[in-house]
Amino acid sequence: MSNSRTYDFAIVGGGIVGTATALSLQRLGNYSVVVLETENRVAPHQTGNNSGVIHSGLYYKPGSLKALNCVTGREMMYRFCEENNINHQHCGKIVLASSKEELPALDELERRGIANGLNGVTRLAKEEIKDYEPYAEGIAGLFVSETGIVDYTEVTEAYAKIISNNGGEVNTDSKFISLVRDGKNLILQTLSGEVRAKFLINCGGLQADRVARICGVNPNLQVIPFRGEYYKLKKEKEYLVKNLIYPVPDSKFPFLGVHFTRMINGGIEAGPNAVLAFKREGYNHKDFSIKDVSQMIFYPGFWKMVSHHYKMGIDEFRRSFSKVLFVKSLQKLIPSIGYDDVYSEGAGVRAQALDPDGKLVDDFRIIVAEKMIHVLNAPSPAATASLSIGNTIAKKAISIFN
Repeated sequence: MSNSRTYDFAIVGGGIVGTATALSLQRLGNYSVVVLETENRVAPHQTGNNSGVIHSGLYYKPGSLKALNCVTGREMMYRFCEENNINHQHCGKIVLASSKEELPALDELERRGIANGLNGVTRLAKEEIKDYEPYAEGIAGLFVSETGIVDYTEVTEAYAKIISNNGGEVNTDSKFISLVRDGKNLILQTLSGEVRAKFLINCGGLQADRVARICGVNPNLQVIPFRGEYYKLKKEKEYLVKNLIYPVPDSKFPFLGVHFTRMINGGIEAGPNAVLAFKREGYNHKDFSIKDVSQMIFYPGFWKMVSHHYKMGIDEFRRSFSKVLFVKSLQKLIPSIGYDDVYSEGAGVRAQALDPDGKLVDDFRIIVAEKMIHVLNAPSPAATASLSIGNTIAKKAISIFN
């Protein structure tokens, strides 16, 4: 791959945020871009292993980067899918409170949704829930009309195709190894050769903190992998779910809880949970990396997190190894779901940034260094918000570049 060309921007990471950033750079100034992806395809990890929900912006603290980018990015995503003939549906979802204790949190979600500019948030009384999901139960709920579904791998492949058609490059099998400075330029060593660029943008996802350190930047956080495991409804039980059914999430954690999602390509997913993984790309129980585990246990923030949230961690591990407990969680939303109605169906891994003080970083975290931008935390709703985040990163990069 080595050539004498010097690109304006090199983007490390071929997921949905990296490709969206490259796309935005081309649109904003016709800059030369190269995307470097470790694996043999785009969207191999977080992007390609999520539930495919186009999020509305209901959950996020008003004024946060998540809220601002999700609401804007949601509409950009719908528009992009329509313009590029990508199969998607604007189907809406319901969020259910299962007990009186969850009502204050449901009230807060409704308040946040309104504050974030959502127009389709409808409060549901117990008897109105059946109008949207006949087999779901709760004491109250919210219907959120702006939510939709799509295949984010297909979206990312469309981004990559447009980048290539506009003269950019998307290079797979190109793991980023090292960086040196050569005057005004940066020389990136990858497994497929040398790349010269004037500016680097790190969208490395599960490896983002390591990429930053390779570049000589202290990220002041560490990526901790959380595996989200899914079950799938058997074909004959898919009638139990019309669209999307969510619980009220626990505000102490940046996870939305086990839920039901109708997939754009067919089928109903149930999940995910959020269990600590022992490898950054650890998609099953047996995956283990000495390097990844060592970095975790020697990071002071890890043990602070454990001391604060060990009960939740134990519960998640128990549910990870027990189908009975997983189904019990699903029965909070649909009581008629039975043990034999679902089967195990893969997992995704979330790159969750952890501060040195043990706090799970909730918002997007983007930092600037000399000739670089590092996207250090971009979990859900990053896929929904990708075009907006990409636009934000690109504008910031261009302002520094020029």
